[in-house]
Amino acid sequence: MKMNRGLTPLAAILMLSGAVVLSGCDDKSQQSAQKSAPEVGVVTLKAAPVNMTTELPGRTSAYRVAEVRPQVSGIILKRNFVEGTDIKAGESLYQIDPAPYQATYNSAVGDLAKAQANARIAQVTLNRYKPLLGTKYISQQDYDTAAATLAQNNAAVRSAQAAVENARINLAYTKVSSPISGRIGKTAVTEGALVQNGQTTALSTVQQLDPLYVDLTQSSDDFMRLRNQLSSGELTQGKGKAPVTIVLNDGTTLKQKGTLEFSDVTVDQTTGSITLRAIVPNPDHSLLPGMFVRARVEEGVNQNALLVPQQAIARTPTGQATAMVVNDEDKVDVRQVTAQEAIGDKWLVTSGLKAGDRVISVGVQRAAQGAKVSPKEVSADQKDDAASTQSE
Repeated sequence: MKMNRGLTPLAAILMLSGAVVLSGCDDKSQQSAQKSAPEVGVVTLKAAPVNMTTELPGRTSAYRVAEVRPQVSGIILKRNFVEGTDIKAGESLYQIDPAPYQATYNSAVGDLAKAQANARIAQVTLNRYKPLLGTKYISQQDYDTAAATLAQNNAAVRSAQAAVENARINLAYTKVSSPISGRIGKTAVTEGALVQNGQTTALSTVQQLDPLYVDLTQSSDDFMRLRNQLSSGELTQGKGKAPVTIVLNDGTTLKQKGTLEFSDVTVDQTTGSITLRAIVPNPDHSLLPGMFVRARVEEGVNQNALLVPQQAIARTPTGQATAMVVNDEDKVDVRQVTAQEAIGDKWLVTSGLKAGDRVISVGVQRAAQGAKVSPKEVSADQKDDAASTQSE
């Protein structure tokens, strides 16, 4: 290196030292810039079909309920069932004293025989008069009287037949039978009790437990949201009725799935909710009427759902959901999003994000609005250890 002739050796040494110092400062600035871009884990969002479900509270009720009441009056002679057991339709439950009804039936049968005999006599008489009509032996009036007598006797026969049928029905009603198959509850009467036709108190109640109704309640707002999503095509439903899975209070999930049958046509003015009814198979009678359960109803399929890891969604003090997105310049952009519902360990985001966005899910604490970061693609299932440690 050639020195300026005008520079002294000391000045040259000072200039070289300054150049070395400046070079060192530049290296430190570059290292500092690299250190200021922390590494974060990002998940690139992809739209995918997701089965949408909602969990609703519900209460079970019997598929069919029959209150057993007497249709004739009398004394209970016998009870023919064990309380709390399963019975078949037509099975005898109580026996009412049949003696007075048997006597009425026998009397009606006798009256019918008498009426039939009178009708036969009237028919024979009319048959005898008919060939003699127009002669001096039988007048027209005699013939007309015989014909009227036959008509009266035939009417009496029909009336007697009706009386016999009525007596037979009442006699059969002394045997109180189950109108449906199901499980019978406790009895309200014992042997020797007097029961009345049309009494308000039921002798017992039979309930069909398989299948079973589950009456669910859903807010009218959620119901309208679902209708709008279906009408707009955001959600699509398969053919047939929506499947329903029942969850008991202890967390047990029933194997048999039910179906959603219908929704009520009115909104409860007190609660602002509507009633949905599902039918659920109950072959082992694990469900009983009156139980509180929860039901997972499959609403449909969201064909373009965006699922974001839960640790990537934060909340402001006002409750607004936010997410950190890394832009093309590797800078952080904090966006307000709408997290509609949790699906497993992820949030379903319906606004604020789009497919292809790189959302920070690991190292959220190391990022801030506008800061430059070093993004690294991670699995959507990878947890943010720092966030987990802080939450603990």
